[in-house]
Formats: sequence, C-alpha cells, structure tokens
Amino acid sequence: MQYKLEIQAINKTFGKVEALKNVSLNLETGKMLAVLGPSGCGKTTLLRSIAGFETPDSGIIKIDGETVFGPQVNIKPERRHIGYVPQDGVLFPHLSAAQNVSFGLPRALRNSGRVDEMLELVGMGGLGNRMPNELSGGQQQRIALARALAPSPSLILMDEPFSALDAGLRAALREDVVNSLAYTNATAIIVTHDQEEALSMADLVAVMRNGECVQVDDPVSLYKRPADMDIARFVGEATILQAPVMDGQVHTPFGQLPVACASLCGCQDAYVVIRPEQFIIGQPNEQVCGKVVRTVFYGHDAIVCLKMDNPTGMENIHVRVSGTEQFTPGEAVGLSIDGEVMAYAPSPTVAA
Repeated sequence: MQYKLEIQAINKTFGKVEALKNVSLNLETGKMLAVLGPSGCGKTTLLRSIAGFETPDSGIIKIDGETVFGPQVNIKPERRHIGYVPQDGVLFPHLSAAQNVSFGLPRALRNSGRVDEMLELVGMGGLGNRMPNELSGGQQQRIALARALAPSPSLILMDEPFSALDAGLRAALREDVVNSLAYTNATAIIVTHDQEEALSMADLVAVMRNGECVQVDDPVSLYKRPADMDIARFVGEATILQAPVMDGQVHTPFGQLPVACASLCGCQDAYVVIRPEQFIIGQPNEQVCGKVVRTVFYGHDAIVCLKMDNPTGMENIHVRVSGTEQFTPGEAVGLSIDGEVMAYAPSPTVAA
C-alpha cells in the first residue's frame, strides 16, 4: 500500500530537549489523523516538520511516495503541496475574504469559480467581499480552511485551529470542517490537546508523550484499550482502583470483572481503570454503596459525584448518566459495573 504520508523514525532536538524521538506514522489518502497530547509533547514540532518549517535531525518523510525529507533531501515548504491552517487563521488583513482564499491559487484559477466554490463549501458563500476585521473568529477560521483547500493540496495540516473559539462555536465548526474535508476527499492532520476533539473528528489518533508517539489507533480502540494507564487517564475520565490478581483475573469490591486489556502475568496486584459511563447506579442494597454529593448537569448527560461508604479504596467516584436522570444530595445508592474494564500491572512511575 502506498500511503499519502509516511513518517519514518523522525528525531528532532532543540538544545538538550528531545522534541521528537523516533516518531513513525502512516496515513492513508482521504483519512484524518489527530495528533493528541499535552503542551510541550512535540505535536506542533511534528506538524511543522511535515510542513517543512522545521528541519528534523534524522528520519524520512514521504508525501505521495515522494521523499520530501531524508538523507540529502529537504524539499522547501512551498514545493511540498501542503495546505496549512495555523492556530488563529492569520488572514491577510488588507485582503478581502475572497482575496485571501485566492492568494495561493495559480493566476489562471483565480477567476475560474474556484474561490466561490470554496467559500460555499465552508459556509461563507456571499461573504467574499468582507474584510477580516468584519469577520468573527469562527468565520476567519473558515476562510483559513478555504484558503488551504483551494489549491487541492496533497495534505492539509491544522495546528489547534479551534483553540481560540468558545465551546459552542468549536463544536459546530468541527463538524463543518470534517464535512468539508470529506467532500474534497482531503487527507488531513489536526494537532490538538482536546481529547473530545481528537476522538470525534479523526479516523486515527496518535497520542504523543515527551516527544514519543506512544499509541496510534482508531478512536474507539484508543478509548477502550489504551496501551498504558497514563494514556487511559489522558484520553477521557477514569476511576483507578487497585485490586489483587488471582489466576490472571482482577478481584474488586464489585466482584470479578471481565478485563478488556491486561498484561498481568506474574502480578499480585493490578490497577483497574473504569470509565464514568461504566458505573450503573442502583438501589443501595448493592455490594458497593455510597451517597450522592452533587450532580453536574450538562444537558445531554450529567455527572453524579458519589462519596463511597464501603472500604473499597475509592473515596469518591464520578458516574456519567443520562441528563434526564435526577438524584438528590445525600441520597443513598448502590453501584455496579457494566462491561469490560482495563487493568494494568503496577510500575514505578504509576500511582493510583
């Protein structure tokens, strides 16, 4: 298989800081990859290396089978046929929306209808004459995306393009961007520190930590079967419970639970990771009981905060429920587990 993008063992240092450590990735045509990680993990350095704005110390980068970086090869950014959407859009303030979109087009295509097509695609039809200072933050990001898509690049790179927007606008714009990219069959990479953003938008998610790519997987597999406990805690909320291992199984206050991913050979104890939506609230005659402290309402769902009565090793637990369910502070409830849990062997760097 020939991938749209191939990255082989990329390394990059800034002084004594190893920004990228032996990073390798492959991305198929028409797919979106989210590079997810906390600030300083190397995700923007990786994006800038693909674009050609940073020069790695070693490794190989191929786009459409052509080596754009490697031994004795370093193609200039403008010749890599890449569309780049920076964090804040960065439109030319003296050019109209339409002129911004047409900026990267060959002269022959500027009056071909391509600009109007791109404006319509990103929901900005009829607004081409507006200047950047007349556009909202979300509209400016749409224009930046249209400008990146207009030349039909091999690859679209987006560096935290929604971080400056409010939550409601971010969600709407995410959906529009995904639809626009799918319509043009564009191959794209988005850098983000927002787990929800990565899981909801991408076909593939690469989790980075301290310059290393520690797991690459589809969103469902990443959430349900993280490679280690640090990833489990980073990608979504989690309750951590230490439990004994007997005959390769974890034994918890909830009973013996089915394990989705585990490497427990030779372990006497394990850390069990439980997602908030796996807890089921029932009557207080359950084996594990607690009292409702408060409910945090989000509309479509809610988080019920419980203080546990039993000596379970878990003092407080957060349970995700439907937004239609109501609980009263002080109400006694029972708790059980639905589905498989994740279990990990203890390590010196991991603490519950």
